[in-house]
Amino acid sequence: MASGMNAYSPAPKRRVKAALLSVLFAAGLAAQFRPAYPPTQPAPPPAQAPPGGSPTFSVKVNLVRLLVSVHAPSGATVTNLNKQDFRLMDSGVPQEIAVFERNTSLPLSVALLIDTSGSTQKDLHYEVDSVQRFVPTLLGSGNAADTFALFSFNWRINLEVDFSRSQKRAEHALHALHGEGGTSLYDAVYLASDALTGREGRHVMVVVTDGGDTTSYKKYDDALAAAQRADVVLYPIVVIPIEADAGRNTGGEHALATLAASTGGRIFYPEGFDKVDAALAEILQDLRTQYLLGFYPANVREQSRLFHQVRVEARDPSLRVMARTGYYEP
Repeated sequence: MASGMNAYSPAPKRRVKAALLSVLFAAGLAAQFRPAYPPTQPAPPPAQAPPGGSPTFSVKVNLVRLLVSVHAPSGATVTNLNKQDFRLMDSGVPQEIAVFERNTSLPLSVALLIDTSGSTQKDLHYEVDSVQRFVPTLLGSGNAADTFALFSFNWRINLEVDFSRSQKRAEHALHALHGEGGTSLYDAVYLASDALTGREGRHVMVVVTDGGDTTSYKKYDDALAAAQRADVVLYPIVVIPIEADAGRNTGGEHALATLAASTGGRIFYPEGFDKVDAALAEILQDLRTQYLLGFYPANVREQSRLFHQVRVEARDPSLRVMARTGYYEP
């Protein structure tokens, strides 16, 4: 696995300079998959190889775990479903749900990514104030092992606060932020995913931004693959200061919406920076009401680094289910 945390440490504010990005990116691409949640029960035995060769299809020993949120047509969170209320498929093949937990309390590692590009300079204090109010709410209402990390991003990515429970560190770092330069959104998602990889429990990324990417080294596909390999649930908050399409980066908004849907999160469009609090409150509600589903992939193709498409459905077709769309082979 890439040692992303080492790359953040040299500067007093752990600034990741653009010159270091290429080194970290190369290391990240070679990283090995490691499940975010170690198995909590013995895995079933693998299928025996037929005479004369290895099996193409078998029962895997890796437990794949999915964080799932469910909403009613009204938008209300649904928290009372049972295991039999879900269907789960890997590459179109039905799978047995081996692990089920309602309102999971597994510890959270939340990466907070704050856009500090030049376009946010005027209203950046709204982002800062909202995130500052969010941190104590996050830490005060869940698992005692919940932590957050704070990243800022413009044309470069800074790790302002490593994973911590210190509200004072967050406050100090947030009030030192200022807006300048372009927007390296995909680089930020890529590097934050690297920082989340291997941490115990649930991996969540909240991105507060006003638009799309302008200066990243990495591309959309790189950011998505990194998030999926790290088992990240991504929640973009896209602040819309301008209602007319002519003044908005609609392409960037669509990319963020797809990133969210592919990782089991959802996107928010508060109409102004002063509405960010409501979006953060909804995200926290999702995190406190997630289902945990786990399965041992059976009767699916095995190939190193292969991406498997996964689909989770509720047996009640009126319910909206949010879960990541797949996982990578070891």
